[in-house]
Amino acid sequence: MTNKFPENFLWGAATSAGQVEGGWDKGGKGPSVLDVLGGSIDGSAFRIQTHEVKPDVYYPGQVASDFYHNFKEDIRLFAELGLKAYRMSIAWSRIFPNGDETEPNEEGLKFYDEVFHELKKYNIEPIVTILHYDAPLNLANKFGGWTSRDMINSYLNYCEVLFTRYKGKVKHWITFNEINCLLVPFGILTAGAVNIPIKSEENTKKIRIQALHHQFIASAKAVAMGHEIDEDNKIGCMIAYMCSYPLTCRPEDIRLAQEHDQIKNMLCGDVQVRGYYPRYAERYFKEKNIELQMLPEDEEILRKGKVDFYSMSYYMTNCIGIEEDQEMMSGNLVIGAKNPYLKATEWGWQIDPLGLRWVLNNVYDRYQIPIMIVENGMGTTDIVTEDDKVFDDYRIDYLSRHIDQMAKSIEDGVELIGYTPWSALDLVSLSGGTMRKRYGFIYVDTDDQGNGTLKRIKKESFYWYQNVIKTNGQEINGTKLNQFQ
Repeated sequence: MTNKFPENFLWGAATSAGQVEGGWDKGGKGPSVLDVLGGSIDGSAFRIQTHEVKPDVYYPGQVASDFYHNFKEDIRLFAELGLKAYRMSIAWSRIFPNGDETEPNEEGLKFYDEVFHELKKYNIEPIVTILHYDAPLNLANKFGGWTSRDMINSYLNYCEVLFTRYKGKVKHWITFNEINCLLVPFGILTAGAVNIPIKSEENTKKIRIQALHHQFIASAKAVAMGHEIDEDNKIGCMIAYMCSYPLTCRPEDIRLAQEHDQIKNMLCGDVQVRGYYPRYAERYFKEKNIELQMLPEDEEILRKGKVDFYSMSYYMTNCIGIEEDQEMMSGNLVIGAKNPYLKATEWGWQIDPLGLRWVLNNVYDRYQIPIMIVENGMGTTDIVTEDDKVFDDYRIDYLSRHIDQMAKSIEDGVELIGYTPWSALDLVSLSGGTMRKRYGFIYVDTDDQGNGTLKRIKKESFYWYQNVIKTNGQEINGTKLNQFQ
């Protein structure tokens, strides 16, 4: 079958500022909540967050891949790769070091001026995430992050500066990365609530959902503002799609999977795309004894701030069922039952390309707006040979099979407009804080403790993806290519 992608399809790749930039204290930047997120001991457990920078703790995001000092070389490599789009984020604390200043940091704004200039030079379209988990540390300590409604005005001041400064340079914006992660325990960190430990699913649920409401309001107001400043702006939501199949055909398992899909995946999309809380959310809040603190105008704000497109991350699927004795798998911030029909990565993430087709159809049938896949990829340990080559055929296999399902989804009628796999180059993994869990098309010579030359090395997948983009997705079978010739 010949894969049919639109001629203007946005083939790209993705990173985030807090995981790739480094330069955490350069150019007037203030610390973010990711700058004080230390690496875990074994690279698998969630990391420990502190309230301030401590001299005896290694914070991997403070140097990361050092895109801050190497962005011109990196963007040149992106151009060689053939990228038509680069999904990136802006570091809020590079623009407002404390998050609540009245005037922005001009040096930080100039840095992104230069990034956008380089991207334009190579005809690479930026897709910009406004907040990718890295709120200014000062606001986290001052307000408790998004648990406080006081965050909204600071965020909107930040958005106004971005929309105004980069008008005409950025067309596609995403208000919050993986906003629905506030619905899982890890979300207390993405909310910037550095003072509240993760103890269980329940101990932070009420404050996480209140924080989610604050982000909904901030997002809706940002959408309205962005359209007013530039009517050409396209502003989207971003959901971490946590797909869970029923473990069996038992009706109780099917209902449990449906409820999981509604709460973990569709609730946020329903609010941001449709502009109101769905009825099933009322039942869920009542069962969990949650009373949202809402202002009278909030419903109107949500109605007026509906997004233009839907974007998502998709990495894996799990199963869900009522049986207590199940073999469990964890990955991408969620835990679920093992699917006996799927293989998994070395980090336990179950590989399910066909699941992507199911998800795309499920989302498009519900919302009927354009969709982007802005994260999809395989984290692995990559080996560099003596002659500086990285043979990552496993990554090629993973991505090619997902792209094939994307093509089938387009034939199904899904309006898929872009694909930016994670990641353009190696970066700090979010959960473990390591570099050895690598996703990039470009290898970065640094280890879990920041040792290395930061040299960039093009992997086998670099040349494969280069050909995928060149042929607009018609040639995805990496086994037919001699990548390093």
